[in-house]
Amino acid sequence: MNSRIRIWLLFLGLLAGWCAPAWAQDGDTLRLRVQVEDGDTVLLARLREVNVFAPLHFKNKRQERFYWRTVRDVKRTLPYAKRVAAEVMAANRALLALPDDEARKEYMNRFEKELFRKYEADLRRMTFSQGKMLIKLIDRECDATSYDLIRVYRGKFSAFFWQGFAKIFGADLKAEYDTSDYETQVIERIITLVEAGML
Repeated sequence: MNSRIRIWLLFLGLLAGWCAPAWAQDGDTLRLRVQVEDGDTVLLARLREVNVFAPLHFKNKRQERFYWRTVRDVKRTLPYAKRVAAEVMAANRALLALPDDEARKEYMNRFEKELFRKYEADLRRMTFSQGKMLIKLIDRECDATSYDLIRVYRGKFSAFFWQGFAKIFGADLKAEYDTSDYETQVIERIITLVEAGML
């Protein structure tokens, strides 16, 4: 075997280890996925997305505590925000299939009771900062504020009542997920790292 072929085999072996998703198993053999374009053979591989962030430099201990508290809060609340988004989509599909307002109202009452049964205990165990984080992440995942969701599903009076209740405790159900804000940029960085399994 000449040296050029050995180099290509070594290269393909290294590449195969690096691009494992490019292999397809067919019985006892493995096949490399390739595509021929204008007489050239091109390796087809899916590479995992890589996110690169500048190293964190905290100005002081307060800023570092804020970061790690935000990490804790995002890790705790992100799964709930994703569930809320999934529940909202499911509710929308179900509501569209119902024939009249009476059936929709009955469905929403059952849906609300079911949500309380599923999540009330977990939500009660959240800290105040985690509750505020959940409000932000719901807006991020649903592309609608918590206030808007309550208004659409439960009416203006309920939305007004819960907004007033939230304001008493310093929260705002109308708060939008503003990506130009420094705090939100930190949250986005943390979400990216959490979803990549790096935090």
